Amino acid sequence: MTTRNDHPAVATLLQDTRLDKGLKTIGEKVLSAERLTPEEGLLLFEKGELGYLGALANAVRVRMHGDKTYFNRNFHIEPTNVCVFTCKFCSYSRLYKNREEGWELSIDQMLDIVKKYDGQPVTEVHIVGGVHPKMNLDFFVELLQKIRAHRPDLHLKGFTAVELDYMFRKAKVSVEEGMRILHEAGLQSMPGGGAEIFHPDIRAQICHDKVDADGWLHIHKTAHLLGMHTNATMLYGHLEQFWHRIDHMERLRSLQDETKGFNTFIPLKFRNKDNEMAHIPETSVVEDLRLYAVARLYMDNFPHLKAYWPMLGRNTAQLTLSFGVNDLDGTIDDTTKIYSMAGSEEQNPSMNTAQLAMLIKQAGRRPVERDTVYNEIKDYTDVVFSEEELMAR
Repeated sequence: MTTRNDHPAVATLLQDTRLDKGLKTIGEKVLSAERLTPEEGLLLFEKGELGYLGALANAVRVRMHGDKTYFNRNFHIEPTNVCVFTCKFCSYSRLYKNREEGWELSIDQMLDIVKKYDGQPVTEVHIVGGVHPKMNLDFFVELLQKIRAHRPDLHLKGFTAVELDYMFRKAKVSVEEGMRILHEAGLQSMPGGGAEIFHPDIRAQICHDKVDADGWLHIHKTAHLLGMHTNATMLYGHLEQFWHRIDHMERLRSLQDETKGFNTFIPLKFRNKDNEMAHIPETSVVEDLRLYAVARLYMDNFPHLKAYWPMLGRNTAQLTLSFGVNDLDGTIDDTTKIYSMAGSEEQNPSMNTAQLAMLIKQAGRRPVERDTVYNEIKDYTDVVFSEEELMAR
């Protein structure tokens, strides 16, 4: 059991007589590795000051991972931004009737993207995009098979539960049968997109026409039962209240208790450029950091907490490493437009290995390259990078 003496900064805060009694109780529970209740999670959002939350979250992070911060070498394939759904927060998609404004990649075009990385030490391709009515289950089975045949060492992570729900319904197969078909075709893990906020009151306002919380959770549970690992997300900073966030995290935490199939939790910040919710102001950096800290404290059975740097911007992502985060995703190589089209600071999201490792080092952490399921590949703590490596594109 972790003792108070293991975390002197937290111990000092707990001795402050001005500290709210409820927050002090939470601090004691965190240091004893006891699970927080939904009521305690809500109290952290309502009353927890940034410094207190950060100290607690960092104590948990250090207990779980020390100073290690993970990243991987990955690239994205976005088959299309044409979509049948009308999510109000989305700046990325184009309706099918306006598909000439978007893009639609063929299997050969996507295979060409994969071939561009031949001979490079990337370990993962991340396949996610809009829900296109013509890109069906058979289409993606063929894509997965061809990528696997071309480069069998590349980990295939793909398809949000939203994409899969539509794909399976259109093919008239059950979730169990559809997941088995894709898994046998080469799909190895799933990203966490499409979760947004689970509560039906919020979902009805921001994404009323796509898979609901139960459907999302069922698809991920099915993947877990097949031996696949998945990620989980939460879109925050729009119409939701604090209790909606806790409700969302509680549902994820409960499924993780059951399956242990989630790798990481990824809070995603709402960005308001060029979408139907542009009138809603974005959260401040302080609120972003508070959210990450609460997530680390509440999601006690999630081994990793990720800050997706193309969405936050590299400077804020670096700050999160002191608020519970131990993963910054990957090199990306300017292969995603989902957040750049929504107005994120990273309009051309790409960092090479040296740049990403140095970003982590500058925060006082140890950069460790991982694969998709968190097997460690290389520790870059003692690697000295040349000026050319740090400046290279």
